[in-house]
Amino acid sequence: MDETTSPQDRHTYRRADAAPSVPRGGRAWSRQRRITLLAVGVLAVLLVGNAVSVRTETAEASGEQIVRLPGGDIHVVQDGLPGAPTVVFLHGLAGSTAWWDPVLSALRDLHVVRVDLLGHGGSAKPADGYGIAQQARRVGAVLDRLGVRRATVVGHSTGGVVASSLAEQRRDLVAAIALIDTGPRVDAFLGESFVARLITTPVAGELIWRLRTDSTIRNALSTAFTREVQIPDKIIADIRGMTYRSLTATDEAVDAFLKERSVPGRLAGLGLPTLVIFGSQDRRWQPSSAQDYRRVPRARIKILDGIGHTPMFEDPDTTGTLLHGFAAETAAR
Repeated sequence: MDETTSPQDRHTYRRADAAPSVPRGGRAWSRQRRITLLAVGVLAVLLVGNAVSVRTETAEASGEQIVRLPGGDIHVVQDGLPGAPTVVFLHGLAGSTAWWDPVLSALRDLHVVRVDLLGHGGSAKPADGYGIAQQARRVGAVLDRLGVRRATVVGHSTGGVVASSLAEQRRDLVAAIALIDTGPRVDAFLGESFVARLITTPVAGELIWRLRTDSTIRNALSTAFTREVQIPDKIIADIRGMTYRSLTATDEAVDAFLKERSVPGRLAGLGLPTLVIFGSQDRRWQPSSAQDYRRVPRARIKILDGIGHTPMFEDPDTTGTLLHGFAAETAAR
């Protein structure tokens, strides 16, 4: 008899078991019936318990959650060890938490928090709220809700721009900053693929976005890589899930932020340990522009030979090792 049996059914079973007289062969049948029912009940409990266990383990392993915030909820994934030093990952334009998957194994002994920026991945996609300073404040609010007090913040491309704004706003929270192929200034931008340029063109771009296919998205991503890379379906799905407004508003916000002041100019007076990783074959930002970060007093610049705009996928071993070493070193200070 399993735990889902109703009180009325349990009463019925008790009455049958207590029957004073049983036909010939009835006791053996009753005993066999009880054993069968018991076996089925135990099996059901084990199956239910196993299902609960699997769901719990999956939830713990993925660490996915939605942080409720005014103006738009934010999707977060936590990995690694909760009590270890915290590393926060912020993806680039049209990215998501999935862009960091290749380097996670290198940081498994740290507490890793991956955030989907507003308008991206599993986060809300409202009509507004895409300014870089707004995005940074939202990330800070998420970390506050998670109980993170100090962290090394890592940003890729647009994520690095958001990270620099967060560092400006929250010196109490940001212990160190790592930027991966984050263009330092507007005029260092080399451009997008032809399809990506069309997508950001008014009127025509919105039509293309409405008719977008996986093939269109992969073509738009072509300049994001220099080495041959197998782009996971999850990344394509996350981009397909974006609204045209969230894509173009974020893109415009980056330009506005960089025109106001360069990233090295913003970081120069903060005194933060800074790591800059740049691919020598980046097809979106001038690789030579990485030297602009020499203006930042405590910046270390690592140029990865033969790598393009996305070192996490093109050379995850080197990228993961650099990030782990930097985070561990800065956490020990």
